[in-house]
Amino acid sequence: MAGSWDGSYDPGSQSDESYHFERLHLEPIYDAFVCPLTKQVMRDPVTLENGQTFEREAIEKWFKECKESGRKVVCPLTLKELKSTDLNPSIALRNTIEEWTTRNEAAQLDMAHRSLNMGSSENDVLLSLKFIQHICQKNRSNKHLVRNADLILMIVDMLKSSSRKVRCKALETLQVVVEEDEDNKAILAEGDTVRTIVKFLSHEQSKEREEAVSLLYELSKSEALCEKIGSINGAILILVGMTSSKSENVLTVEKADKTLENLEKCENNVRQMAENGRLQPLLTQILEGPPETKLSMAAYLGELVLNNDEKVYVARTVGASLINIMKSGSMQCREAALKALNQISSYEASSKVLIEAGILPPLVKDLFSVGANQLPMRLKEVSATILVNVVNSGYDVDSIPIGPDHQTLVSEDNVHNLLHLISNTGPPIECKLLQVLGGLTSSPATVLNVVAAIKSSGATISLVQFIEVPQKDLRMSSIKLLQNLSPHMGQELADSLCGMVGQLSSLIRVISENTGISEEQTAAAGLLAELPERDLGLTRQMLDEGSFQLIISRVVKIRQGEIRGTRFVTPFLEGLVRVLARVTFVLSDEPDAVALCREHGLAALFIDLLQANGLDNVQMVSAAALENLSQESKNLTRLPELPAPGFCAAIFPCFSKQAVITGLCRVHRGTCSLRESFCLLEGQAVHKLVALLDHTNEKVVEAALAALSTLLDDGVDIEKGVTILCEAEGIKPILDVLLEKRTENLRRRAVWVVERLLRTDEIAYEVSGYQNVSTALVDAFHHADYRTRQIAERALKHIDKIPNFSGIFSNMG
Repeated sequence: MAGSWDGSYDPGSQSDESYHFERLHLEPIYDAFVCPLTKQVMRDPVTLENGQTFEREAIEKWFKECKESGRKVVCPLTLKELKSTDLNPSIALRNTIEEWTTRNEAAQLDMAHRSLNMGSSENDVLLSLKFIQHICQKNRSNKHLVRNADLILMIVDMLKSSSRKVRCKALETLQVVVEEDEDNKAILAEGDTVRTIVKFLSHEQSKEREEAVSLLYELSKSEALCEKIGSINGAILILVGMTSSKSENVLTVEKADKTLENLEKCENNVRQMAENGRLQPLLTQILEGPPETKLSMAAYLGELVLNNDEKVYVARTVGASLINIMKSGSMQCREAALKALNQISSYEASSKVLIEAGILPPLVKDLFSVGANQLPMRLKEVSATILVNVVNSGYDVDSIPIGPDHQTLVSEDNVHNLLHLISNTGPPIECKLLQVLGGLTSSPATVLNVVAAIKSSGATISLVQFIEVPQKDLRMSSIKLLQNLSPHMGQELADSLCGMVGQLSSLIRVISENTGISEEQTAAAGLLAELPERDLGLTRQMLDEGSFQLIISRVVKIRQGEIRGTRFVTPFLEGLVRVLARVTFVLSDEPDAVALCREHGLAALFIDLLQANGLDNVQMVSAAALENLSQESKNLTRLPELPAPGFCAAIFPCFSKQAVITGLCRVHRGTCSLRESFCLLEGQAVHKLVALLDHTNEKVVEAALAALSTLLDDGVDIEKGVTILCEAEGIKPILDVLLEKRTENLRRRAVWVVERLLRTDEIAYEVSGYQNVSTALVDAFHHADYRTRQIAERALKHIDKIPNFSGIFSNMG
């Protein structure tokens, strides 16, 4: 091949390649072949009246310029005026030129054929590729010459070249060769050529990516090749990525987008696009496609994994259409629509879009309908799942009429229907319907309607029975529902748990499972925590069944760090502590409760829990439990036994000396211990409780103050109790609670404690100088409830703000 092409040509220049190749001939060129105006070989030679020959297009342009400029029409060569502008075709010359051109192009194609191999120089290969482009662009019919010369596959081989320039030029040449030529495209469809082209989409060099996209765009115009391109692993994924890329140039992005539009002709490609985030083609098919296509696309939509933004987009685009299919399509279509709606309803925002599109009425109708057109149970389960998503979306479902007489989902009849379905279906649907009720009872707007319907239907026992089922999901759904109901039906649930064999133990068994901390365990603990804390029957049964020991074990393990790191640990611990605290409410009625607290050191455990910083509910409940334990201390303290007097002392009392007993509790006047009598002083709990008076949560402050007030209660040495509070530096924090007036309950409790403190003369004298304390007491005296006003009056008397003979309120007992 050396010396065959014009060696002076620069393959990297941007000069007119067509001109170069027009002047590159292997046979001698005759002057008669060349147009005097264009200096190029003529394609359509015509002769003037004076015998001169020109390219038709060139001479016509000459005549036009003469006329437009007002000049005489003259021959371009002789410059003599022409009488006529008639053009006579030079047929013989044209035939001769065509034969000459064909021989030259055949020879040049042969040169290209010999140059297109890995052994040729980069320059020769580039010139060959450019020549092939030239003859294809010159005449479309030449493309068959390229095909017949077996050059297409040779160009494909150049895609493997180590030269980037050659690879880019080969891609560019293939685009020219296959443009509007189905036969040439068919050759590229064979073998792995398309796969090779697709690989260039991920090349680092942007030029190669651009050329590859342009070639694929041209190939994608062929429906047969659309399927081929889509079948290449990663092709559609990369093209979709390119359309959203900010690093690609605009033309490349546009070509990638147009290529994907062409690929949409194939359903499999549409599915791949949807899988890779380009959803619009699939949604368009659902909206506008023929029935069979709508069905297959809706079914595929139900299988897709969508992110939340995509779910909202899909809901807005085809939500209404899917709902219509669900309402009136064939059973097969309804199944596809339901599965798609199930997928897109699983996000709150998209679920709300579906609600506004009208999904709720037909959904409920499908669930409740019986008869010939009713859904099979497997699809009712899907409907129930969608209803769960809808109910949990946060939308006010009570505002949507779903039946006659403006009934809503939480109307009594509809809740009764849900309860009836729960009793007459299998576990999968039961689970979903319990979740529906769970969602409705999670909302303050609808919980009371559901509670009323459950009570009127007598379904409480039926719901409680699910605690014992073996299916974990079903059991958890029922426990979560019962937890939501417990603040409103606590006594009914407690009675049902106690009245049914095995239910309470099943609940405790769930809590005590050693599998980390699950959502089910947290719900179970929350349910027990909400039941009436003073229900003696429930507490006795828990004592008899050893429930509290299991709960103590779980609490201790959490505190010791043996169980940590799950997202449920905080609510689980809060529930456990509340359940454990209930044993402290029955101490005076239940000796076994006292024995349990002693045996397991519950007082020490609750004191430790006071330091659970950041867990306000744990601190509050622990302080309340310590109040109950401390109240019982005065009944559990062992009073000292005085030794019997001697013989002489019995006869002559003047000879006797009063026995001195040391080591007695200052507050309870007996022998105390934390484990045996739950004494706060012995347990060093006073400082910890005082520290909580500065807590930001007023409920924690109230519980801590209530526990401290047991040191000043009737039946203990109040003066010593005041001394202990002074030693713990608790007086000022208590006065601060009174001054802050955060809640009415806190003020009531603070006034009571302050009045007890002021019975000590030193404190009364000190406080009398604090005008703000006096003001707070006067405010309570004027505006608090009757009993607190009585106590405030007494407190004011202690600091001489009211004369002792004042009798505004009758004396308190």
